[in-house]
Amino acid sequence: MEEKTLRKDLAPMSTKELGFLAEGIARYYLIKKDYKILAANYKMSFGEIDIIAQKDSTVVFVEVKANKDVAPEFSPEIRVDYKKKNKLINLATAYMLNEKIKNRDLDWQIDIISVIFDSENKKARIKHFKNAVNDN
Repeated sequence: MEEKTLRKDLAPMSTKELGFLAEGIARYYLIKKDYKILAANYKMSFGEIDIIAQKDSTVVFVEVKANKDVAPEFSPEIRVDYKKKNKLINLATAYMLNEKIKNRDLDWQIDIISVIFDSENKKARIKHFKNAVNDN
């Protein structure tokens, strides 16, 4: 788990603004880990992928979930339920087909990045769940 210091007061932020902040933190985290960001908020008719990145020969589809303050019994990542997992698999599959990825040998996976905002300490805690969603 990594931490990032925040410069903003989270109290007046809407849920949507908090989500955008979490996605920005997730992109920054991925770049620091040597991922190349291919797209952000990639929209299709049936949904959106928060972040599409590439690391080595793997295209990584990232779902970002965030919570304000610490609620150990309700971590953000648990909101990726069965229905959401299926949607993410369909979105990733469609992206690979629609974008006609030049190198068909590329693997792909779906990761979840959980961001928990601790407004009291002005920190964001980041957890990265690699290959967290599969079609088994």
